[in-house]
Amino acid sequence: MNTKQSRIRRSRKTRAKIAAVKAIRLSINRTNSHIYAQIISADGGTVMTSVSSNDKEMRAQLPNGGNVGAATVVGKRLAEKAKGLGIEKVAFEAAREGGLVF
Repeated sequence: MNTKQSRIRRSRKTRAKIAAVKAIRLSINRTNSHIYAQIISADGGTVMTSVSSNDKEMRAQLPNGGNVGAATVVGKRLAEKAKGLGIEKVAFEAAREGGLVF
């Protein structure tokens, strides 16, 4: 089993556990250039809100969208949007700052 297969296997296990408890899910995708974050509904069918470093308002304030500073800004903006929707708790593998409970 190579590294890619191991990562996919772990990802499937985590998603299966989250789906079993019917939790609202936080999905993060990082590329070399940008960071994308989505909050997905408990049924997994709809994206409730999303933020990325590629958004027009973010590009104006971030010189580089793929670094730690950009991740912090994207995370804080996502937390603001989630709290505006009344979302206080999401399912994710690791806890970070910004106000959401993981």
